[in-house]
Amino acid sequence: MPIYEYEHLGREECKLGCRFELVQSISSEKLTKCPECGQPVQRLISICAISTPKTASDLKNHGFTKLVRRDNGVYENVTATGKESRIWDVRKPETMPDLKSKIRD
Repeated sequence: MPIYEYEHLGREECKLGCRFELVQSISSEKLTKCPECGQPVQRLISICAISTPKTASDLKNHGFTKLVRRDNGVYENVTATGKESRIWDVRKPETMPDLKSKIRD
């Protein structure tokens, strides 16, 4: 579940402080009042953490295909799995990576 950051609009003191974090479901309504003191609050836009695959091995484990250009019309599939060809020559359709096996609903 995401962590949302809220800020008090009033100047009165609260146990939670001027700003506080709250774990809420993504489908939950945003708070308009502080759960501790009842004063009006606003939700802030915060930085979120997004993890993306960085290495060819990470990409392969997540089902991605990474092609590295080696020559004019020739690519190396650095994430080849199973029976996939390691070299893809655009002039030879049979060497194209099997993308259907990696795409899931």
